[in-house]
Amino acid sequence: MASGFFVLLDDIAAIMDDVAVMSKVAAKKTAGILGDDLAVNAEKASGFASSRELPVLWAISKGSLLNKIIILPIAFLLSAFFPIAIIIILVLGGLFLAYEGAEKIYEFIFPHKHEESEGITDEVLTEEEILVIEKEKVKSAIITDFILSVEIVIIALGTVMDQPLIQKIIVTSIIALVATIGVYGIVALIVRMDEAGFKLIKYSKSEKSLSRFIGNLLVKALPVVIKSLTVIGTIALLLVAGGIFVHYIPFFHHLSEEIKIPSIIKEFTVGLVLGFIVLLFVNMFKKIFKKKTA
Repeated sequence: MASGFFVLLDDIAAIMDDVAVMSKVAAKKTAGILGDDLAVNAEKASGFASSRELPVLWAISKGSLLNKIIILPIAFLLSAFFPIAIIIILVLGGLFLAYEGAEKIYEFIFPHKHEESEGITDEVLTEEEILVIEKEKVKSAIITDFILSVEIVIIALGTVMDQPLIQKIIVTSIIALVATIGVYGIVALIVRMDEAGFKLIKYSKSEKSLSRFIGNLLVKALPVVIKSLTVIGTIALLLVAGGIFVHYIPFFHHLSEEIKIPSIIKEFTVGLVLGFIVLLFVNMFKKIFKKKTA
């Protein structure tokens, strides 16, 4: 009886050891989307009145957790009864990621004007109007998070497709939880950087004090950090997308084996090329749709 108990403990320890290793692999695979998730949510959580930033972020975080509670069971059911669907969703998700990355590069090279939305901190707005706008922005952020959450869960699940169901559930759930707590925790720190900087400046006793210097640095660093995350996220999107194509599409897999260059260059190139192809089709469709509706 006792020996059976210790064998069970040994099996649990072995499973947890495997889970730890696979979780690291899954985290690396999803790092690109987590970077993009971080950049997107840092941008969406900024622009509110200082007193509302954390409540808004908390509302988005709860929505993100609910998204993953909905997505995870569906992903596990597909994995158990229709595993080819995971590969199909992975490739479709890769096309979406590649399109997003290519669109950001295209926008940087050929910028176009966007409609400017009314600031939520505008003094002319009443408290009720501000809350309505805030609710709409939270809803928009949760919808965006749902799309990114699907990609994160499917890519994490794709790394453990050949493993037993229990390990799939544990590894994917860990990544989903980290994606929520980690991303939104870092976003909270980022969006409060300028507020912390202003407080340091306010309470500094001299113009040349260390606290004033750090305060000014934090205030100036916020837009730079968000822009840097956007750039890093774009590169990571194309790398993740390219990695999906190279590993799950036979043509690109065989092609990558024949070309003797670092895999990171192969994956980035494949992701970039397919991203611009998808972007071309999307832009063509938009032009055709506009002509029909004009």
